[in-house]
Amino acid sequence: MRAFVFPGQGSQAVGMGAELAAASAAARAVFQETDDALGQNLARLMAEGPADQLTLTENAQPAIMANAIATLRVLEADGGIALAEKADFVAGHSLGEYSALCAAGAFDLATTARLLKLRGQAMQAAVPVGEGAMAALLGADMALAEAICAEAAEGEIVQAANDNGGGQVVISGHKAAVERAMALSKDKGVKRALPLPVSAPFHCALMQPAADAMAEALRVATIRPPLVPVYANVTAAPAADPDEVRDLLVRQVTGTVRWRESVEAMFAAGVTDFVEFGAKVLGPMIKRIAPDAKTTSVVTMADIEALAATL
Repeated sequence: MRAFVFPGQGSQAVGMGAELAAASAAARAVFQETDDALGQNLARLMAEGPADQLTLTENAQPAIMANAIATLRVLEADGGIALAEKADFVAGHSLGEYSALCAAGAFDLATTARLLKLRGQAMQAAVPVGEGAMAALLGADMALAEAICAEAAEGEIVQAANDNGGGQVVISGHKAAVERAMALSKDKGVKRALPLPVSAPFHCALMQPAADAMAEALRVATIRPPLVPVYANVTAAPAADPDEVRDLLVRQVTGTVRWRESVEAMFAAGVTDFVEFGAKVLGPMIKRIAPDAKTTSVVTMADIEALAATL
């Protein structure tokens, strides 16, 4: 069995998508449709930068999605591959869940782009700059991370945001609480606690205003049953009902990205082949979680051609 997977924030880079756009009409169509939906020249920003503008959450989220979907569409158009025939499940890390749903036909591309633009704006606006923070705890499992967060909270919010597997848990919350958690980590056996260069504390209760904004936007968005089930971040379980998908995406804004459990569940369900579109981030992560799985990360035209030959 095979899963198509889609990366999250942090995988953006100036130049992304440029080679695909130059080589394939299918990729150009994705970037043009995304630009039209957003009313901005996102494709130029992706190709040329500047990096600080591309890194802005409201730009990075739709850009990462567009790049991943363009990669998939090139595979489908130029390689003669149909997702529904070659993938049993889809999944994505944080914003990548929207890419996964778009790939599986639950959202059309324009809707996905607009939702992610709003999601980025709402997440950035939810907490004043400087009040929140995130940090990666290296050498920690979920139980240890949650214990550290509980001790460090002291009436503020700090919680596990991403369970990335391989002994990496990202925490998120009030800046002072995150700093207390990092200081505690040294005494709790965590190898390293690294502050992350992010603009807001994603996937924690401080994001509730963003969750409310997404609930309103998703309420009126058209969601179709996906061609294949999507493993949801907040449940680490497959979902296919549009109403359930809508609810899970709202919960995802404040909830933990249960990536380790999602990969373990897919592997237990029989998935032995994971294909990542648009970056080379999830492949190594999956290998740490399920060492016996086969992982392929597809970014370039050469990657796409090589993958098409094996599917």
